[in-house]
Amino acid sequence: MKPFWTSLVPATAIALLAPVGLAQGQSMDKLMADAKAEGQLTIIAVPRDWCGYGALIDSYKAKYGLKVNELNPDAGSGDEIEAIKANKGNKGPQAPDVIDVGLSFGPSAKKDGLLAPHKVAAWDTIPNEVKDAEGYWYGDYYGVLTFQINADLVKKIPQDWSDLLGPDYKNSIALAGDPRASSQAIQGVFASGLSAAKGDVAKAGEEGLKFFAALNKAGNFVPVIGKAGTFAQGATPIIIRWDYLGLGDRDTLKGNPKVEVVVPKSGIVAGVYVQAISAFAPHPNAAKLWMEHLYSDEGQIAWLKGYCHPIRFNDLVKKGKVPADLLAKLPPAAAYEKAVFPTLDQQAAAKEVITKQWDTVVGANVK
Repeated sequence: MKPFWTSLVPATAIALLAPVGLAQGQSMDKLMADAKAEGQLTIIAVPRDWCGYGALIDSYKAKYGLKVNELNPDAGSGDEIEAIKANKGNKGPQAPDVIDVGLSFGPSAKKDGLLAPHKVAAWDTIPNEVKDAEGYWYGDYYGVLTFQINADLVKKIPQDWSDLLGPDYKNSIALAGDPRASSQAIQGVFASGLSAAKGDVAKAGEEGLKFFAALNKAGNFVPVIGKAGTFAQGATPIIIRWDYLGLGDRDTLKGNPKVEVVVPKSGIVAGVYVQAISAFAPHPNAAKLWMEHLYSDEGQIAWLKGYCHPIRFNDLVKKGKVPADLLAKLPPAAAYEKAVFPTLDQQAAAKEVITKQWDTVVGANVK
């Protein structure tokens, strides 16, 4: 599965405190009643081990008594958009109600008429830089790209992108998605290029393709989508993955195998994903209720438990809502100080280069 690329940095995110009412004048009681009448919610591309989503899905079902239909958990952002397009006239189980995609997909999906607006009750606490003013899409959480390393198999722990080209990493390095469709994978390529280009964002897309071509030529790149299963089995001992996924696996695997999560010394790319409701959602009220659940204090803290920084993080900290023991489990802030949040235009430019030239420059069919 699948960020936010803008000039916003976490320390400067503006978190206003005045709550607003639900969109379309709907009260919470009416929304719950209307959602229960629909009976279920259909989500897509939401792995249970991604960002604490398993607990969020289960708490939604328990709290509101609705079924949750979980489509294609390992899909990428592009697949989510295609699923909306393919099911415009379909009210059956293959039509997604909501999506969670990389930021670049939000504006383009709005432009294509694929999204329905909804402003959650906590709307004003979402920074303006990461939401559509009309409520068509809005940031949900962010993290940075790291190396998730199977330390039982990899004895020399890489500290930066250039290290990955070394002979110690034959048949070891994987992306966490198909770089022609997955936002996470696209940004993994971008981050490697940002390192190679010494911070020049304009050159990061092309340099990232060159880096992966060299990685592939050296026999270090594994053209398999890296995830917890392939990691534990040893098929993908190093995965370029969001920090929250690696840290989550560290907890889940409990030392079998041993997991190391390394924030690289350069090319540190941070990203935010965004939520949106399909304009053709078969269960539009269940979709709105899902959004209210995700952006509530409870939902935001659930993401943090999954090692994702929720978009309302500053607001929650200011209100004293985040448990101290939870804050202590997060990586030290110093590792994130050099994180780069590319602008939406920069992301779009990189995405164009990487998705269209991956086959010709790198030539590795990731699946």
